[in-house]
Formats: sequence, C-alpha cells, structure tokens
Amino acid sequence: MARSTSAKVSYRALLVLALVACGGYAFDQLSKALVVRTMTEGETARVLGDVLQLHFIRNPGAAFSFATGLTWVFSLIAAGVVVFIVVFARRIRSTRWALVFGLLLGGVLGNLTDRLFREPSFGMGHVVDFIYTPWMMPAIYNIADSCIVVSMVLFMLLTLRGIGLDGRRTSAAEAPAAADAPASLVTPN
Repeated sequence: MARSTSAKVSYRALLVLALVACGGYAFDQLSKALVVRTMTEGETARVLGDVLQLHFIRNPGAAFSFATGLTWVFSLIAAGVVVFIVVFARRIRSTRWALVFGLLLGGVLGNLTDRLFREPSFGMGHVVDFIYTPWMMPAIYNIADSCIVVSMVLFMLLTLRGIGLDGRRTSAAEAPAAADAPASLVTPN
C-alpha cells in the first residue's frame, strides 16, 4: 500500500526543529560559559535592579534544587527525552510543533551537557544556573530551563487549540472518531 503525501517526512519541519534546538543549545552553553568565566559562584550582578539579576549557582538537582541526590536519575531521564525526540521527529509535519520540540530538545541537551561534563563527575554534574527574576519567582534558572518552559507553554497552547502534528486543526467531530480508531490508523507509520 502506498503512503499518502501526509505520511512523508517534512524536511522543513525537521530543519526548523534542528535549527531551534541548535540555537537554544548554543545560546545556553555560551551563556553558561560566560557566567562561569566572569563570575564567582554565589556572586550577584544586578542587570535591571530587582527585575533581572544574574546570580551564579551550581544546581545538583531539578527545579528549585529538588532531589539534589538524584542527579544521575535526571541524566538518564534527559537522555531518554533526547532519544524520544530524535526518533519521534519524523512524525512532525508542522513548523509550530517543530518549534516546540526544537526548544525542548535544545533545553534538555543544554542541561544534560552540564550533568554529563561538569563537576563533580560524569553523569552527576551540577547545572549552571544564573538568571534570577525575584519579582516573578524565587528560582534561579538558565537559558535551557527557559527553552523547556516555553516549549511546554507552546505544547499546551497547540494541544488546547487541537492542532495536530501535521499542523491541521482537529475538528470536534473528528476528535471522537479519532479517539475510537486504532492507533495505527490515527498516526502515520
């Protein structure tokens, strides 16, 4: 049976995903290198008063320094997310979804790189965090974290609007029929 044109790989979407992922990753790693080179750990630099500050810390855990003793678990989860996105990418036909997964991939790779190659050891490295916006939240984060959060917001918006991976909006009449159909009929191979 011949595949329909909608089942073909969208090279435009793959290019967007790759460029966004590479851009987010590069921006994250360059900003971290600059912070590590120019600031001492614990130092704070006010950029825009209390609106934006740079505060250099090394985070061994997840958001808000949660689960600091489980760094290796976060490394494994991040590696799994990277593999999933790379394998899943061929299903994406929409540049909007490519943007979502590109931001997610770039962000996850940025923090995974820290966990793999920064002190204290391979797979247990501490993530460099430095962006502090006290008016918004009591957390210190980095560009990779920002990429991940933005990707999740876009993910929710596209999902709530019913926009599929092919970029088409699923109508309310199609949604129940799609939910009842076997997965092999709904998703392209």
